Amino acid sequence: MSIRLLNMIRLKYGAGLGLAAAFSISAAPALADEGMWTYDNFPLAQVNEAYGLKLDQKWLDRVQGASVRLTTGCSASLVSDKGLVFTNHHCVVECAQDLSSDKTDYVQDGFLTASREEEKKCPGMQAEILTSITDVTREVQAAGLGKTGQDFVRARDAVMASLEKSGCGDDPNLRCQVVTLYRGGQYKLYRYRKYSDVRLVFAPEFATAFFGGDPDNFNFPRYNLDIGFVRLYENGKPAATPQHLTWTSRAPQDGEATFVSGNPGSTNRLMTVSQLETLRDLTIPVGQLQRSEIRGRLIRFSEESPEHKRIATDPLFGIENSYKVFFGQQFALNDKAFMDAKRAQEAELKAKITADPKLAAEIGDPWGDIAKAQEAYANNYVRYRQIEGGATYSKLYDYARTLVRAAEERSKPSAERLPEFADARLALMEKTLLDPKPVDAPLEETYLSFWLSKTREYLTTDDPAVKTLLGKESPEGLAQRAVAGSKLADPAVRKALWDGGAKAIAASDDPLIQLALRNDPNARAVRKTWETEVQAPTDAAAERVARAKFAAYGEEVYPDATFTLRLSYGKVGGWTYRGQTIPATTNIAGLYERATGAEPYQLAPRWVAAKDRLNGSTVFDFVTTNDIIGGNSGSPVVNAKGEILGAAFDGNIHSLGGAFGYDGSINRTVVVATSAATEALAKVYGRTELVKELTGK
Repeated sequence: MSIRLLNMIRLKYGAGLGLAAAFSISAAPALADEGMWTYDNFPLAQVNEAYGLKLDQKWLDRVQGASVRLTTGCSASLVSDKGLVFTNHHCVVECAQDLSSDKTDYVQDGFLTASREEEKKCPGMQAEILTSITDVTREVQAAGLGKTGQDFVRARDAVMASLEKSGCGDDPNLRCQVVTLYRGGQYKLYRYRKYSDVRLVFAPEFATAFFGGDPDNFNFPRYNLDIGFVRLYENGKPAATPQHLTWTSRAPQDGEATFVSGNPGSTNRLMTVSQLETLRDLTIPVGQLQRSEIRGRLIRFSEESPEHKRIATDPLFGIENSYKVFFGQQFALNDKAFMDAKRAQEAELKAKITADPKLAAEIGDPWGDIAKAQEAYANNYVRYRQIEGGATYSKLYDYARTLVRAAEERSKPSAERLPEFADARLALMEKTLLDPKPVDAPLEETYLSFWLSKTREYLTTDDPAVKTLLGKESPEGLAQRAVAGSKLADPAVRKALWDGGAKAIAASDDPLIQLALRNDPNARAVRKTWETEVQAPTDAAAERVARAKFAAYGEEVYPDATFTLRLSYGKVGGWTYRGQTIPATTNIAGLYERATGAEPYQLAPRWVAAKDRLNGSTVFDFVTTNDIIGGNSGSPVVNAKGEILGAAFDGNIHSLGGAFGYDGSINRTVVVATSAATEALAKVYGRTELVKELTGK
């Protein structure tokens, strides 16, 4: 599961996945095992009663303090007092790729360390641990009162930037983030302890972590050792992390209560019907067309040579995963029963508001305002995606655009900048920009030519923005020239441009800097239109929808996911669908039974050699009823004792539409078990010191 949960193709498994039954969740109090709850509003009494537990605030604080957010879009957990962090392989595979070369392939062969001296820094990766949550709703909402259009957006962004700055001051070890909850109904200041030095400790072979490949992705049973370990460093030494989870090597028990603490990326359960219709009819189809084509280009690229296959493995995995995610979303939105249930739910909420004339006068018709904004959304989406969105996959163009915009924005007072360039956000931006990472020119050329060709195709050759981008060149020719002539792959060059500011940018003859400079006026113009005609009216109306829901149902409604720390509850358990019962666990013996000797069911050589040493009954992967979504990848799955049973890495097929609703009878989280991790580390990889650190034995 990735932003790295949604799901596979419904056509293969049939319709009627139980989605419609789940959709009271967007308005009414949550159903059993449903919800990605914030730590300051977790239904502790409800969970204790349902599961016969005695969890308290001390337990919550312990789990929160051991939960880690990775800026690569994943979750993780502390599992030792020496900064050791447990997550998924697919959350560290980019690091393994960045540390690899044409001579050493840590993705294919795995990354193994025997001592801490062999641990290597992951370029661009930062780890963050949530330390406090403060309500700043009144301050943020007050900033937008009486304002419309871009003035509304910029006023709100300015006060959020100010709150982030004052919340953390100049402490280099802290990061503050104002989080929008309930689509504008609440704003909270999240304060994090950050670690900028994160080093790779262990990653298995890609064939082991992603055994079953694309055919098994989002399916169960799974046989994936989707694990990875990194370590947090401070002042060049392993960080002291006394608040960590307890590693257990025992198998999970059927029916055992489980808790997933992680950072779910994004859900749309609180969206209005008109917004969902726009997703269904425009946003997802356009994105899928482009994902499908870039997937094909990467497959062709990877077939051209062994080196091309090496450098395309991770990006191809990510695109294939995203394609399935949105394919699942599209089928959910095409389900008539789903949309009828959403309309009924929206009508119920409107009726509750109408029944109170005073409240009705205060709320007005935000649903109508959001519906009106969808026309502007449709008129501007493709231009906004292509011009402001930029070359999505290209590292080099991203570097160039960041440098060009930073040169202009950093000359302004923080409150007047584009929000991503506010003072509180510059440290992470600078780290991401300047950390040394390999740049694969052939792949960059593929990405850049794809963006330019799609922009010309969608906006037409005669569009002024396209003419500005291409001039007389072809997309392919411009991409080849720009990549070949750019020096932005060198972090020293990027640093000089970052430090030199506007003067250095103006003097640069780097073709990618020049491309970003040509595009920036048009990109800023379309962004202004988007903020004025789409974002501002939608966000202002969404605040009133949230107030309506609070008035009707109180705060027993959990907010949509925002890639911030949440806690979900559930239990270990399989499911029954159409008369077929799926057990909750797989074991190591099943891995060998599933292996065919051909990709993607080919075992890594270490696993072939270790077969007779392994206990075949060891639980490999298992499923729980926890409610999660993409971004939860790597989240610790813990029991009531605070012991870690595994790391979430996938969802089953019936999580289809998980962005829009939850059905506890068949939705399942797929987890790689600590029992399998311990067995493999000891008997396949011989990582005895790592096992000692985890188990204390």
